[in-house]
Amino acid sequence: MMKNPHPARRRVYMLLGFFGAFLLLFFAVLYDAQVVHGSENRAKSITSNTASETVTASRGIITDRNGKVLVSNRLAYTLVFDKSAFGKDDGALNDAIWRLIQLCQELDVPWNDTLPMTSGLIPQLKTAARSNAFQEYLKDNELPENASASELIGALRELYAIDERYTTAQARLIAGVRYELDGRSSYTFAEDVSSELISRITDGHYEGVTIKTAAARVYNTKLAAHILGTVGAIWQEEWRSDEKTGYVGYADRGYSMNDLVGKDGVEKAFEDYLHGVDGRRLITTDENGKLTGELYTRKPQPGGTVALTIDIDLQQVAEDTLASTIQGMVDKDSNERGGAVAVVQVGTGEVLALASYPTYDLETFNQNYEELAADERLPMFNRATQGIYAPGSTFKLCTSVAALEEGIITPTTIIQDKGIYTYYKDPQPMCWIWRQARTTHGRINVSQAIVDSCNYFYYEVGRLTGIKKLDEYATAFGLGQHTGIEIGDESGVLASPEWAEAHDREWTDGQTITAAIGQSYNLFTPLQLANYIATLVGGGEHYQAHLLKNVKEYDNSRLLYVYDDEPLNTVEMSGSTVEAVTKGMHELTVSGGVAFAFQDCVVSAGAKTGSAQVGTDIANGVFVAYAPYEDPEIAVAIVIEKGGSGAALATAAVEIINSWFSHTDDGAAIGENTLLK
Repeated sequence: MMKNPHPARRRVYMLLGFFGAFLLLFFAVLYDAQVVHGSENRAKSITSNTASETVTASRGIITDRNGKVLVSNRLAYTLVFDKSAFGKDDGALNDAIWRLIQLCQELDVPWNDTLPMTSGLIPQLKTAARSNAFQEYLKDNELPENASASELIGALRELYAIDERYTTAQARLIAGVRYELDGRSSYTFAEDVSSELISRITDGHYEGVTIKTAAARVYNTKLAAHILGTVGAIWQEEWRSDEKTGYVGYADRGYSMNDLVGKDGVEKAFEDYLHGVDGRRLITTDENGKLTGELYTRKPQPGGTVALTIDIDLQQVAEDTLASTIQGMVDKDSNERGGAVAVVQVGTGEVLALASYPTYDLETFNQNYEELAADERLPMFNRATQGIYAPGSTFKLCTSVAALEEGIITPTTIIQDKGIYTYYKDPQPMCWIWRQARTTHGRINVSQAIVDSCNYFYYEVGRLTGIKKLDEYATAFGLGQHTGIEIGDESGVLASPEWAEAHDREWTDGQTITAAIGQSYNLFTPLQLANYIATLVGGGEHYQAHLLKNVKEYDNSRLLYVYDDEPLNTVEMSGSTVEAVTKGMHELTVSGGVAFAFQDCVVSAGAKTGSAQVGTDIANGVFVAYAPYEDPEIAVAIVIEKGGSGAALATAAVEIINSWFSHTDDGAAIGENTLLK
């Protein structure tokens, strides 16, 4: 049996235990001070004037598929407005805001204001005013949710204690800044400001304003504005998460309130790759405010290098030829037009070019925003992905595939064009050649029907095939569906009895035969059309259209992401079906109505024209093509509003094809992104 230790020994053991615990605590504190926070504490010991600050990481570089830099960075100055210096003094805060606004107005400097209300003499609510985020803002501040602009201005005056000496327009501008400050003490008031503004602020002692250095975007090209997109300060509605919509706000994504983020285009789509990791540093100053030292406790890490599928040289040709073709039409009849081009790589879904006209300059976007927004030609509207148009006769290719695969016709089936289609009592549509010349295409098979674009042939084939099968194949080709492109797009409309019923539209048997020739309710984007052709000539493998090729570390040390080119689905087509359809497309370029343009093409090709009626005497021009005929690599789609016949677009398509098969890459390699602070 073990005896209890002597009382004296117990006291010794207890003292030793306490001493041991003390030593452990001492060494733990010492380790934390010297090892864990050693660098920070050493910097603080130099002088009492020590401050810690965040060092914003620069955004990643954006390049084209060949490594040509499209968007990079440069050092710039940013104005940050902080309301904490004013406490609860609304009057002083509003006066400081108005003083800063006046300075910006004087120097023509735009500032961040996203309050969804115009800022003129008589403010009006914008469409965005009905967004969920703004409605939540109204609820949170007990503001009237269904008020007019004038009523809301009055409520905002009361909420923010805006003095009556400010006019309605002035009160609106002050309220816009107060709106940005709601729920946060500071925000980025303006980005990339001039040295003149900084000098005026420094000399004028503008309270609440801090000048910070940041990385501003440099656009190394004036092309691809609709693709690349813009960056800007985080808006109120972007900061908070929205449980109703499932949106995760930047506050819950680890962002600072004053971070710049992608607003649209690939800047927004690839934000997670482009946004770097901010650093921290300690700066020390002497009694006179002179910098005596700095020490990084965490170095900033720039965002990744994002390589797009776009070929910027091809993009230039697409934009230039689209603009010149449209301008030529405008010069003839003085009718303003818009248009778009989409070029997709066969077998991958990579978007090689995406042009929309009219366009704009990203470098001056902020300065010219109001003018751009007011332009009736809608230059900020991306017609290549957001514009939806009737495909016209380009849809006859899909109708051909459906009829051939379902055994309705064979490649050798002959149908007699009788000029007027009289199967139905009403309607009894005419073939275009009968309407124009009172003649017919005679006896033709499917390949010749593609060359001649014979409406009568497709009225009959469409009726026999039926709308259900036409829609089944169109869906498989991706028509009337989102393409999956990362910058977002419209789904368009695929004509069907179900769609008509859901939208209180009429559906008759006659709708089926007009749908078969690309009319009825059919509306597709130019990108859908290009991807549809790429799928058809690629043997039926339907890929997601995409802009992201790969992502690398900012210093190119590591590959972070490579797009996986797996098809979404396969359109089941026999070799004879593909041959019959592509033969007709090829013959159109050799002996058909666009042979005049394709005689200058550097490779063999296939094409199809379309003329989509949008009024009694107005038609959009639609044109699709692919090349080479023997081994397809690219597919092209062009749409020009009020462009008339698709044949008028053939020369533009040839220029684009020739550019792809003729140009050589002389792009420079990507260097390390060294802009860290």
